[in-house]
Amino acid sequence: MQNYKLLVCAVLFGALGSYTQAQKVTIRGTVKDSLGNALDVANIVAINQADQKLDGFGITDPKGFYKINVKANATYTLKVSYLGFQTQEIPLTTQENDVGLDITLFEKPEHLDEVEVVYEIPIIIQGDTIVYNTDSFVSGTEKKLADVLEKLPGIEVNDDGEIEVEGKRVSKVMVEGEDFFDGDSKLASKNIPANALDKVEVLRNFSEVSQLRGVTNNQDNVALNIKLKEGKKKFWFGEVTGGSGPDGRYVAHPKLFYYSPDYSINILTDLNNIGDLPYTARDLWNFTGGLRGATRQNNGTLFNTGANDLGLSTLQNNRAKEIDSRFAAVNFSYKPSKEWRFSGFGIYSYNNSLLETNAVRTFITTNQQESTMTGTDQVSKLGLIKFESHFSPSSDLQWNYDGFVKFSDEKEAVNVLSVADVTDNIEENRVQRPTNLTQNSNLYYTLNKDHILALELQYVHTDEDPFYNAMREEQPFLNIIPFDDTQSNFDIGQEQRVLTNRMDAKLDYYWVTGPKSNLNFTFGTTQSSQNFDSGIFQILDNGSTLNFAEDELNNRVSYDFSDMFLGFHYKLIAGKFTFNPGFTVHDYTATNSQLGTDVKDELFNIAPDLFVNLQLKQSESLRLNYNVRRNFSDINRFAQGYVFSDYNSLYQGNRNLESALYHNVSLNFFSFNMFNLQNIFANASYSKRIDAFKSSTDIGGINQANTTINSNLEDETFNVSGNFQRTFGKVKLSSRASLNYSNTNNIVNDAPRNSTSLTQSYSGSVGSSFVNAPNLELGYRYTVNDYDNGGTESTFFTDRPFAKFDMAFWNGFILLADYDYYFYRDKLGTVENKYGFLNASLSYQKKDSKWEYSVNATNLTNNQVLNSDTFNDLFFRTSSYVVQPRYIIFKIKYDI
Repeated sequence: MQNYKLLVCAVLFGALGSYTQAQKVTIRGTVKDSLGNALDVANIVAINQADQKLDGFGITDPKGFYKINVKANATYTLKVSYLGFQTQEIPLTTQENDVGLDITLFEKPEHLDEVEVVYEIPIIIQGDTIVYNTDSFVSGTEKKLADVLEKLPGIEVNDDGEIEVEGKRVSKVMVEGEDFFDGDSKLASKNIPANALDKVEVLRNFSEVSQLRGVTNNQDNVALNIKLKEGKKKFWFGEVTGGSGPDGRYVAHPKLFYYSPDYSINILTDLNNIGDLPYTARDLWNFTGGLRGATRQNNGTLFNTGANDLGLSTLQNNRAKEIDSRFAAVNFSYKPSKEWRFSGFGIYSYNNSLLETNAVRTFITTNQQESTMTGTDQVSKLGLIKFESHFSPSSDLQWNYDGFVKFSDEKEAVNVLSVADVTDNIEENRVQRPTNLTQNSNLYYTLNKDHILALELQYVHTDEDPFYNAMREEQPFLNIIPFDDTQSNFDIGQEQRVLTNRMDAKLDYYWVTGPKSNLNFTFGTTQSSQNFDSGIFQILDNGSTLNFAEDELNNRVSYDFSDMFLGFHYKLIAGKFTFNPGFTVHDYTATNSQLGTDVKDELFNIAPDLFVNLQLKQSESLRLNYNVRRNFSDINRFAQGYVFSDYNSLYQGNRNLESALYHNVSLNFFSFNMFNLQNIFANASYSKRIDAFKSSTDIGGINQANTTINSNLEDETFNVSGNFQRTFGKVKLSSRASLNYSNTNNIVNDAPRNSTSLTQSYSGSVGSSFVNAPNLELGYRYTVNDYDNGGTESTFFTDRPFAKFDMAFWNGFILLADYDYYFYRDKLGTVENKYGFLNASLSYQKKDSKWEYSVNATNLTNNQVLNSDTFNDLFFRTSSYVVQPRYIIFKIKYDI
């Protein structure tokens, strides 16, 4: 294996070395104004006079220095431009030696006519906006927006399809300035056609409320705006794709888009049974709906409601034994006048997934080992609906309203063969139909240049009704649940219902005390009311129901939470520093009512926070964040009655549970150097929990009953991550590393249990983006999971080299291929598995034709299983799960 690693490294560096040794010369020098001042981010392009093509481009650094690589022995015209200055055109003939050339630009007189730019500059920086001309970076093999973004310096698309810029997740994607499924970058990256793109605009320090841009901290807010080619405006465009293959496999992807200044509409559909998941349950419940609530900064309280799900099985790497997906989505925007804008979307997703998993769990305390064979049939129907209204009659007044609905209908049937001290055949059924309604109303009013008001209101209503059923041959929890043991089996049922109504309101007053300072006074409140009902029962052989009347097997709980707070913050810009210290004063009241009595918790708390930004350069900064947060539980942890978590796990709440205190500090660095197209970001964060919520578990054999307590045993987490990316002409070099360490303390069988975990992940890749040559990306990922649970250690390793290849040939053919190889093992040598995944596609589209024909192959190596490992305070778990076999699909696509 060590020789294999060395071979991959040699190939990586050899690919880069072969590029750097090509016959190139470097033109370098400075760009200054007539007074000798350096011009930062001036653009220099080299036009080859032989074919009138752009051969190279460069951007100056803060000292005015530039460097571009061009061909030797060629004649060029250098075009040098800078906003507000006259463009210079300089003829130049290269030989085989580097060229030194200093350039002086002169201010543009106001009476001069606008100069027409014939050659598109690849990258333009305009303040906080970076504009990429996509044609300067693509090779012609790109199919979707994600394929284009991966070739742009500073932009990445992660494995989940989400877009990241300079290490920050993009939360909003717009097309021609209009929201594209607000709050979700995955739908944009996977669906917008690559051939429709003209430019990509990266909007850093993004704020939806222009009045608050100068008084709030928006450094972590990034949005994208996609500019379309001229032929794609005021016309319907899109594509219709259909395909089929052996064994009844099929795909269908009709997509339609329309954009005009007054209204736009996007229609996406996707039907397939080849495992291509357009939307998942995780996507649904992580969906934020956009960046609504620009002034919702840290107020010192952590209080989450909802998400009372039953823990339905989730796909690993979006792979399963069988997946059947249906997806439809519509997005629209409409401007009836200059003052009003309406927009919204609807999303529906259906997934039927079959999962098959073999796993081994080793329980630490009892030294019991359980082997399981699990088959799962899961059906998920998910939906989102959003309507938004934006009213802005003047630059001083803005009112936004949006209503956002999430809903789902999920069913799961599970068969488990459990082999431990006893062997048990178990059937489990889970059903849940949660709904969530969120309404926001935000008003922003500028009294004058020094005084701004911002009022934000949010109302949330959730209705959750998870139902659980388990049928067991062996009687579980003998000392807790009085089952009728005369029945042929133990058919267990559990009903739950959680209703939540929550209102958040916050009024911010900003007093601008100077051009670089402002005060922020905040008054706000959170008011929440929850009701939780549950009951455990047994279904008898004759079909009747045995309801257990014991208090510990039923819940009738109400929980009211109130937080009234006042906040003060001061923002000051001093040179390269931005300081934003402050604090929030809270008055908390939390009351849970059950079993005929009330338990009330009243608390007065002051939560400080600090934000410091050191702006080293225009695109280079170092940020420090520190805050103290008071964490409150929702109703689920207060309910005294037992609730089934799994066939061998019961949970009992603690009505005397108190809040916990979190200390959080993070340090972030990022540097995006347009001069050499280098992107660096790093992050370090540390969290310490005091009086933290702890799990106290009683475990016998493989059965466990747990509750939550407060403990003075402190938990710590520490995370470090970094990324380096640099582009050398047509070659991009990327590397990433992360370390995640956690130190937790819980109670197991009345004894403290200290557990630590350390996850290390490293990756590196080098890839090309040539226009007239095949392109290859080679990379390597290495992961180590190291667990120590009460002195019992376990370590798992995964080596994952990968390759991506694309090539255009024979005037219309495109070949795409990607390969991932896995070598999974543990330190003791008891687990080892090697496998690889190869996907490929071959397509043909004649120039200027609307028809494309292709053949797509998935899992050409026909792998059967994948591996994973997990860890918690009770057990280690290693598992293998079955994945879909080889599929070959023949497709036809028509461009509209």
